[in-house]
Amino acid sequence: MPEYTVGDYLLDRLAELGVTEIFGVPGDFNLELLDHVIAHRDIRWVGSANELNAGYAADGYGRLRGMAALITTFGVGELSAANAIAGSYAEHVPVVHIVGTPSIDVQGSRRVIHHSLGDGDFDHFLRIAREITCAQAKLLPATATREIDRVLSEVHERKLPGYLMLATDVARFPVEPPTGPLPRYTSGTSPRALSLFTAAAARLIGDHQLTVLADLLVHRLEAVPQLEALLAADVVPHATLMWGKSLVDESAPEFLGIYAGTSSQESVRRAIEDAPVLVTAGVQFTDMVSASFTQQIDPARTIDIGPNQSTVAGEVFAPLDMSAALEAITGILQSRPTRSPAVSQPVPDARDPELAPDQLLTQKGLWDKVCGALTPGNVVLAEQGTSYYGMARHRLPSGVAFIGQPLWASIGYTLPAALGAGLAARDRRPVLLIGDGAAQLTIQELGHFGREGVPAVVILVNNDGYTVERAIHGPTATYNDIVSWRWRDIPAAFGVRNPLSHRVTTCGELDAALADAAAHPDDLVFIEAVVTALDVPPLLEELAAAIAKANETT
Repeated sequence: MPEYTVGDYLLDRLAELGVTEIFGVPGDFNLELLDHVIAHRDIRWVGSANELNAGYAADGYGRLRGMAALITTFGVGELSAANAIAGSYAEHVPVVHIVGTPSIDVQGSRRVIHHSLGDGDFDHFLRIAREITCAQAKLLPATATREIDRVLSEVHERKLPGYLMLATDVARFPVEPPTGPLPRYTSGTSPRALSLFTAAAARLIGDHQLTVLADLLVHRLEAVPQLEALLAADVVPHATLMWGKSLVDESAPEFLGIYAGTSSQESVRRAIEDAPVLVTAGVQFTDMVSASFTQQIDPARTIDIGPNQSTVAGEVFAPLDMSAALEAITGILQSRPTRSPAVSQPVPDARDPELAPDQLLTQKGLWDKVCGALTPGNVVLAEQGTSYYGMARHRLPSGVAFIGQPLWASIGYTLPAALGAGLAARDRRPVLLIGDGAAQLTIQELGHFGREGVPAVVILVNNDGYTVERAIHGPTATYNDIVSWRWRDIPAAFGVRNPLSHRVTTCGELDAALADAAAHPDDLVFIEAVVTALDVPPLLEELAAAIAKANETT
């Protein structure tokens, strides 16, 4: 029987956290570890076209699975993935980056080894990783298992990436298997802080109707059940930022819509900013989700619930976990003698009247029809640009998840992330919405959809360049142009067998392509949707104007 090694221990701990796929690219410093991945009973290896794509795929996987991992080689491989890891850090996604390195002896002798900077210092990239991960370890034989447990526990609890340097000789060092479950942190809530918070919140809420603005961190910190219980405890009007889109059921009558500062629909803006008492849960305002910080939230009427502390009218209560604070608000609502009055039904999305089949596609018509074709279980990944902002104001059907990257906003992210999401949730069909400029950065990963059997619907918006940049500055500038590709040929060129490819320019052609996608739920369907270069969704136009103004004045 082969010896049980440090590499085996690491893989078993990842499997314990729900990881069944590991992404990455082989390199000579990780090949022996990959032999153990291939041999593992619960984990599969998913090779990627490059390390950046592997990192994006792991990010998409981690958003749905709650933990992800990728393996790269030292130096050249890990630096290629660093952009993706930084995005996971910015957007609170738990990804473990495992880096295969030269042996401890080689590092100790300071030899000039390939993939290094040639100066004998093998910790350059560890120091870089400290800036974009929450926990790091350079594993050594005597402490490897303890350090693995420490880093994985930090990643799992804090919902941020971690970094492990695993030298070739350390990976094969014999150790004992785990004797118990991975250590977990206990609740960080102080009973006194919780009691004082509950009393202060009850005084502020009184008999007022509560309004809730919830966002991304509720999902990342696994507090969605507590939020749902709060919303069910009374009639609670609620909204999210674009960052947290699909966090709540957008078909519910109490759902107000998306709040985006001055770029909000007026009814949503008034409901949030004029609420007698507003609970903000897991909210982090960024420039691209708030029209450059134009939110007008009165702290005196706000209960702000954060990851580790909460405030009531500006008074801070800590340490206090988000879940405990949400449960306290739920208890306050449940203890009141009467329910709040029902809210008026939300205004439905403003959609165009029936479009003639021969009418040319517009951004608005495209997103109206795409939203109408979604079904429960879809995971929509919308690239930062016209796709993201074109879909943001559309109410999604119940059971549809929405993934974007509005803070890190690295174009090309969603294509590999859709592969990761499709592997994380095999029973959910990914729907990828991406522009032609963004797709050119990461299109190589499309072939792996076919190899892995991920039946995505890929809607590529061909608007002849970087339209999101045109909206901010330089609408006709040559730097926003790209080379035109024959997009219908791309799936087959990257190895997708018998792809179902469409090129659509009219509403009727799009209807037919979407019907074809619905009729082939087990196949990859690629739809190139052609719109004009300067056609911009209204929300993006408003946000771009705010960003352009901010760029000019700050």
